[in-house]
Amino acid sequence: MSPKIEAVMAEYRQWQEIVKLNTVADLNTAVRAGYAPFIIQVTEALQERRFAAVADEICTSGKRLVLLAGPSSSGKTTTSKRLAIQLGACGLKPHTLSMDDYFLNREQTPRDEKGDYDFECLQALDVPFFNEQLSNLLAGRTVELPRYDFQSGCRTASGKQLTLHDHDVLIVEGIHALNPDLTPQIPDDIKFRLYVSALTTIQLDEQRRISTSDNRLLRRIIRDQQFRGYSAEETIRRWPSVRAGEEKWIFPFQENCNRMINSALLYELAVLRNYVMPILEKVPVDVPEYEEALRLRSLVGFFEPIQDHDIPPTSLLREFLGGSSFTY
Repeated sequence: MSPKIEAVMAEYRQWQEIVKLNTVADLNTAVRAGYAPFIIQVTEALQERRFAAVADEICTSGKRLVLLAGPSSSGKTTTSKRLAIQLGACGLKPHTLSMDDYFLNREQTPRDEKGDYDFECLQALDVPFFNEQLSNLLAGRTVELPRYDFQSGCRTASGKQLTLHDHDVLIVEGIHALNPDLTPQIPDDIKFRLYVSALTTIQLDEQRRISTSDNRLLRRIIRDQQFRGYSAEETIRRWPSVRAGEEKWIFPFQENCNRMINSALLYELAVLRNYVMPILEKVPVDVPEYEEALRLRSLVGFFEPIQDHDIPPTSLLREFLGGSSFTY
């Protein structure tokens, strides 16, 4: 585990030790005692403090370009939006740019060694077009931003124009944002590098930890089914390729960041259970993905379910569940 990630996780474990919520059993006991609303409120407040601290650091640094990276389903999009709110509170005018909108059209997407589309590689993005737009923006010129439709696999013009002025900050979010090959022509002295991931700190028991990868996979299964038209079977099938892409394209650059944010929420697996269990139960018994679906069902089954009505509309978890006050 990288030193910066270990430091962030240690900080969260220290907070959990203070509130005596270290294991699933601890959380379940608190939920049964009626403390779920309080746990949600305090956990969300703790995360909001992290966003505010990062915004203060960016404001003090005077940097105009925030590069926000993280692995799949780490909550990059909501992080960029909540960070923008905090930057606005600092007196800056933030704008967000998603790398997802710079994907090549699906038929142009490179394929991996198995012949599947490789959405994780840097070459899946239209890097020259992105750099052209970014250079124009930083030079004060107006550009029309693109919009990518995941269901059709096509990029179109969004009709939205953007111009950067004084006191404007541009937040670029995407899995490759910290890769130096993405922005080689942009001076380093205007870049603030931010890394976000769901660094799960609650444990099954005193000996067994919960994989941060499992946390993100559960988020992705829910999001893919609700907003991208993919079944749990399809998401699970692609997950090894996603993980391989992360090892190659994301994790090697995570230590280059100026700051890390933990997007995991102490209570979230108890909420995800309600959404993901029916989706996982639809995976057919006779497919290779069934065993993994069964394992994930067993994992979330350890949690006493928490309903989502106390989760605020600005919560990072709303990116996956729906009901957010942000537009995605």
